[in-house]
Order: sequence, then C-alpha cells, then structure tokens
Amino acid sequence: MGLLLLAGTGMGTAAESLDMLRYALSGGTPNLDLRLRYEDVEQDNALENADALTLRTRLGYTTAKWNDLDLMVELEDVHALGGEDYNSCPGAGAPFFGDGCNGKTGFSLIADPEDTELNQFWLRYAGIPKTVLKYGRQRLVLDNHRFIGNVGWRQNEMTYDGLSVVNTALPKLTIHYAHLTNANNIFGGDFQLQGDLLNLAWARSEALNLAGYAYFVDFDQDLAARRDTRTYGLRATGAVPLAPVKFLYALEYASQDRHKDSPDSVEADYRLVELGAAYQAVTGKLGYEVLGGDGVYGFQTPLATLHAFQGWADVFLNTPAAGVQDAYLSLGAVVEKFSFLAVYHDFSADSGGADFGDEWDASLSRPINDNLSVMLKYADYSAKDFAVDTEKLWVQAEYKF
Repeated sequence: MGLLLLAGTGMGTAAESLDMLRYALSGGTPNLDLRLRYEDVEQDNALENADALTLRTRLGYTTAKWNDLDLMVELEDVHALGGEDYNSCPGAGAPFFGDGCNGKTGFSLIADPEDTELNQFWLRYAGIPKTVLKYGRQRLVLDNHRFIGNVGWRQNEMTYDGLSVVNTALPKLTIHYAHLTNANNIFGGDFQLQGDLLNLAWARSEALNLAGYAYFVDFDQDLAARRDTRTYGLRATGAVPLAPVKFLYALEYASQDRHKDSPDSVEADYRLVELGAAYQAVTGKLGYEVLGGDGVYGFQTPLATLHAFQGWADVFLNTPAAGVQDAYLSLGAVVEKFSFLAVYHDFSADSGGADFGDEWDASLSRPINDNLSVMLKYADYSAKDFAVDTEKLWVQAEYKF
C-alpha cells in the first residue's frame, strides 16, 4: 500500500510539473515592434544623394516562468519599401557584412540593409537570490551606451551572444558581468570576439550615482577601428535639487590600452564633463567630451551606440588618430506631449590643432497613444578640416505592443 501511495505521489508531482511547463509555454508575453522610417542624406562629395524608406518588424515571445526559468525568442526583419537609392553598407564580404548589403556604392550611406535574423534567443534563470543569469543572444546596454550598447537607432540593432549575470545582493549596488563571444552587428554580419565586461553601479542617492567598469575585448580580427583593448573607467552622475531648479552633472574618465593582438601604440584616454539644469519642462546642458588621440591611435568604442554621441550626422563613428574634442550645448523641452531637443556641437582634434567643424541637430517627437509615436529629426554637419558637409533628415513612426 505504501509503495502505491508513493508512486501515486510521484505521478502527481510529475503531472503538476508538466502542467506548469505547459502554462509557461502558453502563458507568456508576446512583443511586436513596427518602425517605419524615411531617411534622406545629402553630402558635399561625388556620391549621389541617398534616400531610403524602410520598415523594421520585430516579433518576439517570452515564456512565463517555470522552475525559475524563462525563455525569449525574437525575430527581426528589415525591408526596403520601393527603390533602394542608397548604399546600405560601407563595405562588402563576410563576416562583417551580411547578405543584405546592396552594393550601391555610388550613393551615400544609409546603414539599414535588408535583413531577416534571429535578434534575441536567450534562457534566463532567476533561482539564485538577488541574481539573474541570462545565456544566449541578448540585448546588452551598460550605463549610457557610450562603451556597450545596442545601436537601437539603426533598424537592425546590435545584439550579443554570450552569458550575462546581474547581482543586486548588496544594498544600492548592481554588479553586471558578461562574457561575450559574438556581436551581431547592424549590417547583418558578425564581430566575433572574446569579451569580458564588468560594471559596478552604486546608486547612493539622487545626487550621486557611481559606476566603475573594466572592459576587455579581443576581436578575432584586430582591425584599426576594432582594436583589442582593455578599458577601465569611472563615471559619476547625479541631480541636485535647489528649488525651483534641479542641477545636473555627469563626470567620466576612462583609460584604454593594448590587449592581446593590438600594437603598443594602442593607448588613449576618455574624458567627459557635463553640467546642466532643469526647470519645469525645460532642460539645458553644456558638455565637453574628449576621445583622446596622439596622431597614431584614437580612443575607440566599437561596441557603443555611436549615433547617440558626437552628432547625429554620424561623422565620427570611427575616432580619427588625432582624437576628437566635442564641446556641445543642448536644450530640450516637453510641451503638450511634444518633446523637442536641439544640440550644437563644435568639433576639433585632440592633437594637432585641426578644426573638425560644427554641427546642429534637432528633433521633435510625440506619442500618439500608448503604442504609437512619431518623430522628425535633422542633422547638419559643416566640415572644415575633416570629412565633408553632411545633412540628414528622418521621418519616423513606431508602433510597440
């Protein structure tokens, strides 16, 4: 009789576990993101002006939890609507560029090649107290995207293959570690690498947030714009209320040097000083960012969300050997659900004295409802001792569910 009861209990437990698994698979959460964008590019060179109308479709599903495990799968498709009067990739050939590159090198670059890919596919485990482990292809963003980001502005975002661990066991401290084996870039290709990323973020108060980091990146192919590097840094940010104004600041310093296969010349510093003030719905900031360079090597951030920095015209995606000094002023406001932002940049070389030019950027966006938003955005770079005059215009609508 006892054996029969034990067997019955085991069968019941197995049946309950199977029911929980079925619920996890069927009781999850879908996500849908549709982004329609028109982009126009005009440059003062021999290239033809470019324009592109593209639709990005992102469809995913995250299961409910089962034994502290959940699974996420997400597909992403970028499709050009109408003709392709633009160059979708700056080069061609594996592994850095996918099959969707159109090879239209007579046009200016709009970095949105047609592509269909597995954007995310990860398994997450949350059974360890105050710890989350995620393994597989995943979105990864650290701090403000300056060193590690997902390039979310482009239609095909960058995701990473590897293991990430987030621990919040200590009060106000978040420890983030990731080991990466591949970066799935915006061109549908790969940056194969061995990367070890450690980021410690301490949120002491509204007035003081500190982040210390160490990023070791070893690319399978060590190239001028993707050197093997070790980067150590410290970032401080905060907001100090002093009624009726709130004062804002961001301070950051990082040192970068050679790692693995890179030459001895790989050595540079990064510096940021940003001060600002917010009054009601208006925010102004004054900043000075330096990616150091000595004429041989300039500080590189190949895994960053580069579009968010040094102007939206994307002139400085690869830091020149002389480095870049960026003095900028921004003004933002929110009025009747309209968000407005204007930014002025003055660029110069960190060494050698060259004047790289200046740039005006402006954007206007508004949510239509909880799911739909629209945006108008413009960038105008005026060249002096670097690159060429560049104007870009974007009109965008995005639906998220």
